[in-house]
Amino acid sequence: MNSPIVITGMGIISPLGCNTETAWARLISSQSGITKINHFASDDLPVTVAGQVPTIEKDSHGGFNVDSYIEKKEQKKLDRFTCFALAAANQALNQANWFPQSIDDQENTATVIGTGIGGFTTITQAQKTLEHRGYKRLSPFTVPAFLANLAAGNVSIKYGFKGPIGCPVTACAAGIQAIGDGIRMIRNQEANVAIVGGAEACIDPLSLASFSALKALSTTQDPRSASRPFDQQRNGFVMGEGAGILVIETLEHAIKRGATPLAVISGYGTSSDAHHITAGPEDGSGAALAIRRALKASHLSLDNIQYVNAHATSTPVGDKAEIASLRNVFGNLLPNIPISATKSATGHLLGAAGGVESIFTALSVINNVTPPTLNLDQIDDSMQDLNLVPNKAVSHNIDHALCNGFGFGGVNAAIIISKYLP
Repeated sequence: MNSPIVITGMGIISPLGCNTETAWARLISSQSGITKINHFASDDLPVTVAGQVPTIEKDSHGGFNVDSYIEKKEQKKLDRFTCFALAAANQALNQANWFPQSIDDQENTATVIGTGIGGFTTITQAQKTLEHRGYKRLSPFTVPAFLANLAAGNVSIKYGFKGPIGCPVTACAAGIQAIGDGIRMIRNQEANVAIVGGAEACIDPLSLASFSALKALSTTQDPRSASRPFDQQRNGFVMGEGAGILVIETLEHAIKRGATPLAVISGYGTSSDAHHITAGPEDGSGAALAIRRALKASHLSLDNIQYVNAHATSTPVGDKAEIASLRNVFGNLLPNIPISATKSATGHLLGAAGGVESIFTALSVINNVTPPTLNLDQIDDSMQDLNLVPNKAVSHNIDHALCNGFGFGGVNAAIIISKYLP
């Protein structure tokens, strides 16, 4: 099967908004989705800001209305991360117009939705119930709600997708690895269409306290300036939540059924650092291997890449290691390639980051716009030679773009998205 893999549908639930049009418009107009935490009282925590998905009550244009996607009686059975996945999948499937009715089409539709933590808040709430009310008060839906694969499972069940199903639980690389797994399934003729991406909803006192214990989260109290990738004053990432789901298929299949190709996925690569549980090697060699593998699969040359949506979480160690990996791959060409970090506007969505950022990358290619890196007021001394797109979006022809995702455990993933030319 040599037909290119194309994106035919995209759906987003994010701190910037809960549809692709709104999220993209806010991203390129330099708006931030990071706010003071309002899910719970955070005064006693070292972290008080997060990239929360806005409610429809607070954001009539871009807020999340769960009732639009899931019946009320079903909502009680689902964790928040699954609700996000169902909503984003619905958007993507509507854009792709893929609602298979025949057994053959159903059996040839794969569902692969990654996550870093799964139903974390269901677990923490269940523990409170157990401690204060006893085991008899636990919901029978506790386990089906927190299992990591239940985002993919519920999407599959709702739409009757009977093809392969999967859930990479590979920390912050999960979303991109899910896309890569879907590509492989299509290439191996296990599926004709794949619903892929990531979902996460773990803004919770325990997760925030745990990441704080690692010194990984920003302690900046001002939400507008807390996430600042590549900036000398960066001091950690901001926790985010949401989902990014894509519908992918071969160009041949898309054209045959009358779908509209939006962009091409040219290459995918993955690797392991085999180095440290939380930090990559300073030379970025593991990440560089994933990027090289994506380039090899794409059959593109280094000078074909015209934009990089960096993983860049806003941690001092992580940002430097990623830039080292990019220098490792692109060498002297790197100063000519715009690099930006959309996490500056959304926070870090962990397992959902790769899904959302792949969509942002596709929209960059489609619209020839490089999103900004917000709060980049004082570029790190080691990055002064680079174009990091500070604070404002820039119009720029983009035929091919790279999107990175790296996670704890040393997992690396990279994807290349290209312009679709009929």
